[in-house]
Amino acid sequence: MKQKALSALIAMAMLGGGASVATAQDGNWYIAPRIGAVIPDSDRGTKESLYTGLGIGWWVSPNVAVDIEYGINNADFKDSSFRSGHEWESVSLGVTGRFFFGEQGSAWRPYVLAGVGALRHTAYLESDQPNGWDPMATVGGGIQFSLSDRIALRGELAARYDKDNNTLRGQFVGAEDHNHFVDAIATIGLTIGFGGGGSAPDGPMTSANPPVSPPPPPPSEETPAATPVVIDLRGVNFKFDRPKTGESNITPTLQEPTADSIAILDQAVDVLNRNPSVRVELDGHTDAVGSDEYNQKLSERRAQIVYDYLTSHGVSSSQLSGVRGFGESKPIDTNDTKEGRARNRRTELSSGQ
Repeated sequence: MKQKALSALIAMAMLGGGASVATAQDGNWYIAPRIGAVIPDSDRGTKESLYTGLGIGWWVSPNVAVDIEYGINNADFKDSSFRSGHEWESVSLGVTGRFFFGEQGSAWRPYVLAGVGALRHTAYLESDQPNGWDPMATVGGGIQFSLSDRIALRGELAARYDKDNNTLRGQFVGAEDHNHFVDAIATIGLTIGFGGGGSAPDGPMTSANPPVSPPPPPPSEETPAATPVVIDLRGVNFKFDRPKTGESNITPTLQEPTADSIAILDQAVDVLNRNPSVRVELDGHTDAVGSDEYNQKLSERRAQIVYDYLTSHGVSSSQLSGVRGFGESKPIDTNDTKEGRARNRRTELSSGQ
């Protein structure tokens, strides 16, 4: 019954996850339903069985996630004449860490995993059968494919070590005196992200990255027209040579810490939504690495991806007069240093024009 209930919960999570609307990369935490098969150690005397599991995970960095995981598999015994109609239930509870290769936001991300926890076995219809929690450990690897900004598909293969001190050892025919087992577990599942910001929290904004300043109010009839003002999105800078052509998700294109950059953009969204009469233009810029022609196109992509972010978060397109790229022609810092080039890879909001 436990496994049937968990299977139903996983099915609901997988079906419900398909309707999730994404606004940020993955989210800070997620749920991870999965289903698969257990290939048992030959010394157990049990058959292959269905595995169902459910996890709650957190991104602790762009490349590391930690999951608390619960799993069940019910296996039939190979000796049907001895154990006919009976099942062997294995319940696991543990913590697993996964290290992901590649950049945050990449469609395909291979990973390795390691975990520790406990296993409890129970033989159905055997009221006098000993049971208890025993230590376990898992190692393995897999690959994750992003279906959307918040939903990803995981395929995984792991080895589960079980030091069974309570149950199988000497209890059943064929079990003999074994108490060390290594099972193979192959699963496929989803991660459904929640929370905001990005795949991992990067900490609060600091004074080095001040929020965007609200634009000046429109001039009254008694005052002269306002001087054009450039609102520099300080802290919203781009990685080298990003975004690529066709790239639409802004989070992986931004220079770390991405959560700070997203927070600044969200403040710009709030300012523009509270001041619907303000009109702004998006201007993209690059450093001096590369040809003038290439940098011109790159600066236009930077302006466009910020435009898309603002409009997808509620800013009316009527407030955005357009996008322009200036290439490397308007640096705000030297291009002779790494830090200077990083500051020049930016997008600005120009108002009053």
